[in-house]
Amino acid sequence: MTANDNSREQHASSMTHEQAAERLQSLSTALNRVVLGQAAVIEQVLAALLAGGHVMIEGVPGLAKTLLAQCLATVVGGKFSRIQFTPDLMPSDITGHAMYDMKSETFRLRRGPVFCNILLADEINRAPAKTQAALLEVMQEHRVTIEGKSLAVPDPFMVLATQNPIEHEGTYLLPEAQLDRFVMKVLIDYPDAEHEQRIALNLAGMRDDLVSLAQTLEPLLDPAAALSLRQLARRIRIDEQIAGYAVAMVRATRQWPGIAIGAGPRASIALLRVAQASALLEGRDFVIPDDVKRFATACLRHRIMLSAEYQMEGQSPDEVLARVIEDQKAPRQ
Repeated sequence: MTANDNSREQHASSMTHEQAAERLQSLSTALNRVVLGQAAVIEQVLAALLAGGHVMIEGVPGLAKTLLAQCLATVVGGKFSRIQFTPDLMPSDITGHAMYDMKSETFRLRRGPVFCNILLADEINRAPAKTQAALLEVMQEHRVTIEGKSLAVPDPFMVLATQNPIEHEGTYLLPEAQLDRFVMKVLIDYPDAEHEQRIALNLAGMRDDLVSLAQTLEPLLDPAAALSLRQLARRIRIDEQIAGYAVAMVRATRQWPGIAIGAGPRASIALLRVAQASALLEGRDFVIPDDVKRFATACLRHRIMLSAEYQMEGQSPDEVLARVIEDQKAPRQ
């Protein structure tokens, strides 16, 4: 057995917070070597993984959303599935269904693509509400019911759902109740010029370093170790003043001028869990105010709705949230 094999089998429960941070940094480094120019997105996705949540990724096509999901599944040693959402997609196409076996003259269960560790729900807003609701149940319960039989999906289970922000024809808006199930909404933008040139050269066939890196990417964890890291993050200490700071931030969105609908209690839970993940990424066993602020916009932007007046003025949720966040007085450390 190699040293790498021994390292992968070491569960996070036996690690210090500093050692856990080192392993998480190795995941980040591996992902950044293949998914170029998206360091902030990778950091947010890793934080969501530690927080035990799902992520909505919004960005135009061609920004490596699929590659990121595939590579994440590889480095955590998990199974990857992809569902291309379309208007004719049925709930059973996601969850699975019972099939009649002619030989045995009995029905057998065919498990759908949700039985995986990392699920890419590509263009989730292109499927009708009934199909979206089928995925929502799995996201919330981590279980699927087929022909009256309840089946658990593998653990860890994480959904990375994508949306195109500019193409709305033939799409179905996700209801607020479903958006609230995502711990974060991550905005993915174009890479900088240097990274874009490297990507273009690679795909034009002039360089093969990115292709070879993606193909040789190896598991750095296994699902059990990923779960242990998540449990380690959950045990990170949160002072009552820090918790009050996070809750005050969420509650402020409910009375803020220009916000028609503020964030609900799930936002407070998400903010604290992601703050714990932020602390673990830094190798600490306690949360500081900066951990709350670090991913606050990503945790809140999909949970608020701006007033019609603000929308007409062209203000974005991020701009309004920046003022909300800065207005909250952080507790002294």
